[in-house]
Amino acid sequence: MKPAEEVLGAVGFSVMTARPGDTCVTMGVSDLPVVAPSHYLTLMENACVAALSEYLESGETTFLTHSSLQIMGSATAGSELRANARVTNIAGRELTFECEVYDGERQCAHAEIKRATVERLSFLARTAAQSLIS
Repeated sequence: MKPAEEVLGAVGFSVMTARPGDTCVTMGVSDLPVVAPSHYLTLMENACVAALSEYLESGETTFLTHSSLQIMGSATAGSELRANARVTNIAGRELTFECEVYDGERQCAHAEIKRATVERLSFLARTAAQSLIS
């Protein structure tokens, strides 16, 4: 990864149009026809990845290590949801992001997301080895 002083403050964005299959009722997590919170988190993670696109070295990637999600409102199928993410802290290989999701001007969710940088092939090799041991 490039130097922390270059990465700190990096911003990423992501957009999705919610479909009927993205709702809580369809996913079986409640009987409400509103966008499932897991989709808010996925949209924010995508914005985190976008924020880092210019700063990672070849063969380097990140993965989720922690998230703290606060739901502030609901959206329905057909809504265009927009997420933003900003790098707020870097501690070694761990990056912290402040993220938000909006439906128009209305904020639907806020999260603090932590992602760790890893070397892609080594990470996949360790994961494969661990699945053989299990």
